[in-house]
Order: sequence, then structure tokens, then C-alpha cells
Amino acid sequence: MHGRERTITLVELSLQKLAGQNGGKENEDTGSFETGVATKSLPKVKKPDFYRVLLLNDDYTPMDFVVFVLQKFFRKNREDATRIMLNVHHTGVGECGVYSYEVAETKVAQVMDCARENQHPLQCVMERK
Repeated sequence: MHGRERTITLVELSLQKLAGQNGGKENEDTGSFETGVATKSLPKVKKPDFYRVLLLNDDYTPMDFVVFVLQKFFRKNREDATRIMLNVHHTGVGECGVYSYEVAETKVAQVMDCARENQHPLQCVMERK
């Protein structure tokens, strides 16, 4: 080496080139490059609210229709649908499932439309869990 000259390795050259492309700046005192890492914090994702879909008892809707609704719109097997229907009958309310807002809203609308089409006063509602 002659005086102030120094040998630059390929690795140092590559690092300098990368630092120059990525916004690094040369430190005039040492002749080396300083690089920084840009960080971006991600926003915290809020868990979606869930809603219980409930059937309400009335004195006119046939039990078989309630079982049909539970099987068709909530994919319950006959045994589970019958159990939920009896819960509605005996306690006045029965839970069909827990869903995100959009899914719960859709299921309530489907049940209400089906009940009206079949001339039954069955009520279906949703409530935040």
C-alpha cells in the first residue's frame, strides 16, 4: 500500500453500491457508508365483532318449519335443529349460530324472507356477542 491508498474488496464495493442505491450516505471521516433501515409500524388490526343469530318463539309458526329453517340456513343436522327448536319453544329464544356482522345480517334476512314467503310470523334477530 502506498500512503493513504487502501485496497477495496469486492464485498466493500458491493456494500457501497447498495448503500448508494438505498439512500445511504458516505461518512466523510471514515470513508465508509452508513445505511439505515426504514421501518413502518403496522396498524393494529381490530378483531371483528361477532353477532348471535336468534330465533324468537311465537304461537303460530309450526315446529317443523323452524327445524326446516335451521337445517336450510344454518346447516344444522336434524338432531341439532330439533334441539334448538325445542329451546325456542320452551324458553322463547334459541341461538342459531355466531357470525360476523355481514353473515349474521344475511342469515337474518334469509330467514325473515323465507318465513314471510311461507306466511309464518317467525322472527329472527341478531345481537352483538
